[in-house]
Amino acid sequence: METEFITLTEENIDREHICCAFSDKKCTESYQAKKAWMKREFDNGYIFRRLPERAKVFIEYSPAEKAWIPVDAPNYFMIHCFWVSGKYKGKGYAKALLQTAIDDARAQGKDGIITVVGTKKLHFMSDAKWFLKQGFETVEKLPYGFSLLVKKLNQSAKDPSFRYSVQSGECPEKNGIVVYYTNRCPFTEYYVNTELTKTAEMRKLPLKLIKLETMEQAQSAPTPATIFSLFYDGKFVTTDMSSCMDSKFEKTVKTR
Repeated sequence: METEFITLTEENIDREHICCAFSDKKCTESYQAKKAWMKREFDNGYIFRRLPERAKVFIEYSPAEKAWIPVDAPNYFMIHCFWVSGKYKGKGYAKALLQTAIDDARAQGKDGIITVVGTKKLHFMSDAKWFLKQGFETVEKLPYGFSLLVKKLNQSAKDPSFRYSVQSGECPEKNGIVVYYTNRCPFTEYYVNTELTKTAEMRKLPLKLIKLETMEQAQSAPTPATIFSLFYDGKFVTTDMSSCMDSKFEKTVKTR
């Protein structure tokens, strides 16, 4: 399909929306934090491309070396968030957005494109089945639910891999709730600093919030889901931000 997409830049980002949370008043502050984060990352080759509608139809990607994700993948692109929602599903937008990333990768001489997904469906993670249908292949699986997928453009290129820091599914802090998060998503600040803080106080649980402020910190994190990952007593639990709410916290923790 031929579709005109908008690519955000330093020149237009202040007047263009970034899809997620643009009408969610409680996330206004973290929405602006995501924009500020993007502005800094443009110099690292970060791309945000979307449909020119007030809709959640977009793709984000960057050189994997500059991705805020613990992988080793020199000369690949890393797809970050990728979302086509609501009435826009099933109309070819996802394939068209992916093709723009493939075209960019070829134009820049990249060896391929990678992405991290849930081996089974995980919140705030892309659909593994869809990527596999687009010619991606699984190159590594983590025992606690993540997979690394690749679509090679250079078949002789070295396979990408997860970094050692994510292999165990555990974090160094072993007591209570620990959350690692970044401003890569406009929902994180609200759910982490408002909902989860209240939940921990109500349940009298120890809480440690670790905001990954630099690319180096994110690339050394104990989770490949650096948007948001919740650990409990040292073990990975979920990428679902709604688990920060007291009404969902106990069920989420008990199911792991």
